[in-house]
Amino acid sequence: MPTSEELTVDRLSPNDMQPMKALLSVFSEAFDDPESYRHAPPSESYLKERLGSDEFIALVARADNQIVGGLAAYELKKFEQERSEIYIYDLAVAAPYRRRGIATALIDRLRHIASARGAYVLFVQADLGDEPAIALYTKLGLREDVLHFDIQVG
Repeated sequence: MPTSEELTVDRLSPNDMQPMKALLSVFSEAFDDPESYRHAPPSESYLKERLGSDEFIALVARADNQIVGGLAAYELKKFEQERSEIYIYDLAVAAPYRRRGIATALIDRLRHIASARGAYVLFVQADLGDEPAIALYTKLGLREDVLHFDIQVG
């Protein structure tokens, strides 16, 4: 854990534009993907709508008075039973803050949110070769090897 200042993990609300934009910056740098996270940023009204949605969950980790990590997740309500599952879409920690338990703290906070909502599982995917992510998720859950397909819309 960070030693200079206590780590906090907070859920973002529609009024948290600056922390959300900082989280997008963390994702851009951590994933080395400025095209997705900085090229065409969403409007504030779009972000407010997302952050106000019951289906979207954004968490940030703060240390040293800055956003050092976070996650974006979606609650998926199931049809076969009255239950839901939570999909961790993005999770990242800024390079200088890695290996300090921040990602685990973010997932733990999401577990509490999921439990309060009656969700039965959290799930996440990791890219082959992303050994740190695979090690983290293996430590926290059961591994399933699946194939992922992107199907073009138009």
